[in-house]
Amino acid sequence: MLRRLLQPVWVLLAIIFLIEAWLWDHCEPIVARAVAIIPLARFKQWLSDRVDALSPAMTLIVFAVPIIPLFPLKLVGLWLLTHEYWTSAVFTILFAKMLGVGVTAFVFDVTRDKLLEMAWFERLYELVLKLRAKASELVDPIKQRIKDFIRGNGEGWSSRTLRLIQRFRKSVHEAR
Repeated sequence: MLRRLLQPVWVLLAIIFLIEAWLWDHCEPIVARAVAIIPLARFKQWLSDRVDALSPAMTLIVFAVPIIPLFPLKLVGLWLLTHEYWTSAVFTILFAKMLGVGVTAFVFDVTRDKLLEMAWFERLYELVLKLRAKASELVDPIKQRIKDFIRGNGEGWSSRTLRLIQRFRKSVHEAR
């Protein structure tokens, strides 16, 4: 009984986790292109040289610090939301999220090797990768059902819905 009640919660958490992973995967190449366009390659090399000289614990601080300046931007988005500036709030929060994921992906790319020297971080990293695989496994059947529904190529409710839409369109055209 409890498992059945918790299933939607686990699916929701898996979807949120996969959205984060998708953002990570898609922001990292964008950041890499920005590094190529903007003269950040020298900065990346400089940062990489500095990280190589740091201990793994200090590298963790370098990894965590870029998150701090983005917090006020998220607070601005929350303030806009509470004052009912919906569009501005959504764009501000999405911008902060994309920027945060992009900067974190950039810094993680530079600090990954050093961070993985810490056994607990390596276990955490492997756990996140396993959770990502488990989340994909949990959400994939739901994604497939949604794709089948959108295509309308199955039996049942989706094909009935398409027939209903076709009848409605036909009645609208006949009424003209």
